[in-house]
Amino acid sequence: MLEELVEEVLEANRALPRHGLVTLTWGNASGIDRDRELVVIKASGVGYEEMSAEDMVVVTLQGEVVAGDRRPSTDTPTHLALYRAFESIGGVVHSHSTWATAWAQAQREIPLLGTTHADLSGHPIPLTRELTEQEVAEGYEEATGAALVEAVAAAGAEQLPAALVRGHGPFCWGPTATAAVEHAVTLEAVAKLALLTTVLDPQAASLAEPVRDKHFQRKHGPRAYYGQP
Repeated sequence: MLEELVEEVLEANRALPRHGLVTLTWGNASGIDRDRELVVIKASGVGYEEMSAEDMVVVTLQGEVVAGDRRPSTDTPTHLALYRAFESIGGVVHSHSTWATAWAQAQREIPLLGTTHADLSGHPIPLTRELTEQEVAEGYEEATGAALVEAVAAAGAEQLPAALVRGHGPFCWGPTATAAVEHAVTLEAVAKLALLTTVLDPQAASLAEPVRDKHFQRKHGPRAYYGQP
């Protein structure tokens, strides 16, 4: 039901400040109804404290507003590019969270240094390419989405649930909006750990491959056994 998706996306947006992932209105969460090909996303510039279902906007995969009285987030074209490219994505979160954004501003991918990272992904968290002047001028948000798709395409959205937009900040996704929030929370912890590790040892080695694969597969593989059935 679309009404249920609206409530889930509303709660996903409300969760962002609770987890310390957003300042002011710098972030957004969305979710998609794949059967109807409709996306629910936060309205642009709306504060989180008094946010309600009326602040959610429903758009098509082409960006046409079909429900809601407000303008959708300016990042909507980026979200839509991810939904169009990867069928497995059911929810997307964008933030300017401190630690992940620091890596984006340093224009560096987040190296895979420990098991916390491997629990999220078996790959370094990639950084998007630099956009051309023409891309920035003629369709910045959609070009940002295209760059994210390029950065993730080789591994796929299920293996890589996050990426950093160069100089901007992180985007995370998952099978639901709720899962996308969880991935955003985990990414922020991973980014903090990685930065502290590289301060202690600028030449810190990547996590050993067997341990990396074990941690990812026990949470996400076909024989995953983390958590309860």
